[in-house]
Amino acid sequence: MKKKYFIVMALFIIAFAISCNQRDSKETDQTSARAKQAEDSLLRVARSYFKVLPAIAYDSNHAITPTEIKLGKVLFYDTRLSKMGNNSCNSCHNLATYGVDNKVNSTGDAGKQGERNSPTVFNAALQNMQFWDGRAKDVEEQAGMPILNPVEMAIPHKGFLVDRLKSIKLYQDMFKTAFPGEANPITYENLQKAIGAFERTLLTPSKFDKYMQGNTDALTAEEKAGLGVFIASGCGTCHNGVGIGGGIMQKFGLVTDYRTLTNSKIKDEGRQKVTKNKGDKDVFKVAGLRNIAGTYPYFHDGSIASLDSAVKIMGKAQLNKNLSNEEIREIVSFLNSLSGDINPDAKTFPSELVKK
Repeated sequence: MKKKYFIVMALFIIAFAISCNQRDSKETDQTSARAKQAEDSLLRVARSYFKVLPAIAYDSNHAITPTEIKLGKVLFYDTRLSKMGNNSCNSCHNLATYGVDNKVNSTGDAGKQGERNSPTVFNAALQNMQFWDGRAKDVEEQAGMPILNPVEMAIPHKGFLVDRLKSIKLYQDMFKTAFPGEANPITYENLQKAIGAFERTLLTPSKFDKYMQGNTDALTAEEKAGLGVFIASGCGTCHNGVGIGGGIMQKFGLVTDYRTLTNSKIKDEGRQKVTKNKGDKDVFKVAGLRNIAGTYPYFHDGSIASLDSAVKIMGKAQLNKNLSNEEIREIVSFLNSLSGDINPDAKTFPSELVKK
């Protein structure tokens, strides 16, 4: 009897164990299925807000060529594009530091300070307007403006720079190659086209793009949590599209005067200075957030040095939300995932400008 009893108990234990394993396996499968469903849902929502970075930002009005890009890079780094020879485009938009100089205001050719924080040139060609006040429609138009700005590069007029470039053998050859068939290739318009062509190559794909392409393992759990908070909080209403911003103009301080949060002292009218329309007061371009972790200080006046603080201020000023420390940490984690890869060639000083 005892032997039979032990056999029955052994069979019962084995059956119970099998049942538990099956139940555990089923619960594990259900948990995995729910996790997969959540992953798919987040990716689907993200794709409704954002787009994958292209390989190049093409110009629909002008077919850019490799020779234009090469010329544009040389021009971008050449200090002879400023009156006194102290500044190049790269001085304020340093390609080695995510396209900015990390200063509150940039220093101009004669040592004076600019009025606004210099935005990054990386991925700028994908934006719908240029400058904080949106006064230029594309990077080609934008490229010609700082050169003539009396503080920034201080060239007195277009003809002054054209004559200077015409006297340089390097540019005689490079403009002729970049714009073949033109009787007079060294023009201010062609200079703008060349710099714009180069800037259209300044794109920085990140692991977020891999995530958007379907690799859900490209982001960490905290980065994905931050993406979810970013969207749920309403940040994606303005910061969307391929640049995660840069698509629209918006009033800074929809809920409250931003100056009470940033302690800004500068009286900047924003787009009103361009349009003279009172309704455009404090209206600025919505910043693109790609590489945002490296493009400090933040906002048009460079008033905030910390990304955590910038997120907190945006939550209150734009969304009337008091984001918790955990929400801020998760959003910042997501924003860090937007830091992309810079093409080493872009940040390499052109050999053409090296004095032999």
